[in-house]
Amino acid sequence: MIELDLPAYMYNWMVSFFSGHAHRTVYNGEVSSMTPTSASIVQGSSIGPASYAVTAADLRPVHADNSLVKFADDTYLVIPATSADTRVAELGHIAAWVADTDNNLRLNMSKTREVMLYDYRRQHRIQPLPPLPDITRGTTLKVLGVTFTVTLSASDHVRRVISDSAQSLYALRVLRHHGLGEAGLQTVFRAVVVSRLTYATSAWTGFITGADNQRIEAFLSRSKRCGYCSPDLPDFVQLVEEGDERLFTRINNNSSHVLRGLLPPPSMATQQYSLRHRPHDRQMLDHTGHLADKNFLIHMLFKDSY
Repeated sequence: MIELDLPAYMYNWMVSFFSGHAHRTVYNGEVSSMTPTSASIVQGSSIGPASYAVTAADLRPVHADNSLVKFADDTYLVIPATSADTRVAELGHIAAWVADTDNNLRLNMSKTREVMLYDYRRQHRIQPLPPLPDITRGTTLKVLGVTFTVTLSASDHVRRVISDSAQSLYALRVLRHHGLGEAGLQTVFRAVVVSRLTYATSAWTGFITGADNQRIEAFLSRSKRCGYCSPDLPDFVQLVEEGDERLFTRINNNSSHVLRGLLPPPSMATQQYSLRHRPHDRQMLDHTGHLADKNFLIHMLFKDSY
C-alpha cells in the first residue's frame, strides 16, 4: 500500500484496520484461547478484495500471449492453444510468486483446476495435452458463479440456476403459509429468483440454446400460475435485452467503466448512408466467427445496425 499515491491519513487508517486481528473458536459451550491473525483478508469487508488486488498487482504472466484474470482471491490463467507449451512455466512462476515471503500467500492446490476449452464446431482440434502433476483436469469452469463447459456451453449453468430457483419456491410456500400476501410473495420472488435468473446474463446468454431459453420460460410460467411471479413480468428474452441495453449504455457513457477499454474507437465517418438510428457512435468490427457473435459487446454493437 505504501507504494501507492495515497494520502497519509488513508494509509494509516488501513494499517490500523489490518492490525490487531485475532481468532477464537466457540464449540459446544467451550471457548478456545485467542490466536493472533497476522495474514488474512477480513471476510465481508469492502477493503478486502481491493487489498488483495494491490497485493497481486505484480503477478503477471511470463509469456506475452498469455493473460492473468484476477478477482479478489480468484486467479485465472488463460493460455491460448498456440502457447500450450508454456503452461508448466506459467504455473511454476505463480507458485514461486506465492511462496515469496513478501507476498505471504498460499496456493490452494485442492481448488486448482485445468480446463481445456475448445470450439465444438471446428473440425480441427488440438490433441489433448498430458495432465499436469497435482492438478485435476475438469470438464467445467465456474467463473464468478457462472458455469461453462469445455465446449463453451452455458446449458449446465441454466440447469443449476433453475434447480436453485425451484428450491426457493419452497421458501415462498412457507411464507404464504405464514400469511404473506400475493404482492409480498411476488416482491420476494422478484428480489430472489428473478435476480438469480438474470445474474450476469450478458456474459452467458450467448452460449445457451433455444431449449435453455424455453426451460427458463417454462419455470417462469409455472411460477406465474402459482401466484409467486407477477403476471406482467416480461419474458426472459426481454429481461435479458433490457439488462444488455442498460449495461451497454453505462459502458458507452462512462469513460471510467471497467469494460470501456473493450469497446472499439469512435467512428470517424462524417457521412451517414443509413437512415436507421444507431444506438452508438462506435466503429463496427470485422466478423471473426460464430464465437465472436456470442460476445455481449459484439451483439450490442451490431444491434439495430442492419
